[in-house]
Amino acid sequence: MMAAAAAGPRRGRLGREARASLAAFLLGASVAALPVALGSPPALLAAPGLRGRLALALHVAGVNAALLLLYPRPLYKIAVRACFLGFAFGCGLLLSAGRSAWRHFGWYMCSLSLFHYSEYLVTAINNPRSLSLDSFLLNHSFEYNLAALSSWVEFTLEKLLFPELKQITWLSTVGLLMVIFGDCLRKAAMLTAGSNFNHIVQNEKSDTHTLVTSGVYGWFRHPSYVGWFYWSIGTQVLLCNPICVVGYALASWRFFRERIEEEEITLIHFFGEEYLEYKRKVPSGLPFIKGVKVEL
Repeated sequence: MMAAAAAGPRRGRLGREARASLAAFLLGASVAALPVALGSPPALLAAPGLRGRLALALHVAGVNAALLLLYPRPLYKIAVRACFLGFAFGCGLLLSAGRSAWRHFGWYMCSLSLFHYSEYLVTAINNPRSLSLDSFLLNHSFEYNLAALSSWVEFTLEKLLFPELKQITWLSTVGLLMVIFGDCLRKAAMLTAGSNFNHIVQNEKSDTHTLVTSGVYGWFRHPSYVGWFYWSIGTQVLLCNPICVVGYALASWRFFRERIEEEEITLIHFFGEEYLEYKRKVPSGLPFIKGVKVEL
């Protein structure tokens, strides 16, 4: 993603794809209102019982039927993904409402689903021309999906073997703050970069490309990567997953080191001395990553 090389933002009203996704996300998140409808405790998912399970199944079926009736197939593909993320967000709220051992996992579900949905929504606002189903980042990579699965397995196994490890609320709170900081920084970078922000590294310079050095780009050269780095580690601190904290930190650091070097080669090609001067003044924002080395 060419986050540093960006044209000024073009903000306008939401297009139909964004409106459909937002409506579907909220529709999916309405699962959080089920306890009110059933007269059940807020922590419905902690011990759902037959009545709770039936209500969840009917909610999913009803929402999917509504989406099929409301949207033609191209918009349905968008809506069903946004609805899935909204449903996960709503379920996370239900888990978070109780005092069960799954409470912190509920925080994680809210954080993960909101991260992926907001990636799509902010792209729809900033750069609708590049908007696609891939903007949800649900199919980011095999490695990304494997990392997520690994964190769920670790949490579940450690919850069974060492349940007290998953009840360290102060540590989960630190992780939640890292998640909030990282996601807010990333979205601020996307909004600051404007219409040229793209999830795919751009190799050709267009006439509208300018070098953005203001806002969060005055703090770090790659604020979107900094945000994602701390967000990803924060999710594992939140879950109190010691193995994945280390694994995520190492894997993310290596990924962003390679990505930043690749991207900066292109940025130097685009902007020459202007980018080199910016590079000398502003750090990358990631520990021990200085970016591509330039031979003078």
